[in-house]
Amino acid sequence: MTIRHDSITAELALRLVVPGGAPVPVAATVRYEPDDPYAVSIGFRTGADEVVEWTFARQLLSDGVRRPAGDGDVQVWPAAQSGGRIVCLSLSSPSGHALFEMPRSEVLAFLRRTYAAVPLGSESDVIDLDAELALLIWGGPDR
Repeated sequence: MTIRHDSITAELALRLVVPGGAPVPVAATVRYEPDDPYAVSIGFRTGADEVVEWTFARQLLSDGVRRPAGDGDVQVWPAAQSGGRIVCLSLSSPSGHALFEMPRSEVLAFLRRTYAAVPLGSESDVIDLDAELALLIWGGPDR
């Protein structure tokens, strides 16, 4: 029996911080898959048909709304600006670094929806640990 869990998505209007210049608007889609309960993904539209996607811990995003969180490639922290409260998202990779400003209210609304689908602390109830271990040990169905 397969249980289908619907994705939770939200369209966000982000701002890419440009050193020495005006912020650049960037459209992004944030996504949560209840079947992968520990992660969130954010896809940035970089061209007509191009999307750059990053996946990181839901808890990191949740923590970063209230206080600085994350080490390394993904960092999230709250901030205030003249237009209201925002959440900063810093992404680093070998090809570069980007700093985005996200509307705090929209991030919170998205997170509330994810926690309604899979409450904090119940993530492990969604994952079939035996099946995941079997895939790691013995490989996929083609093996």
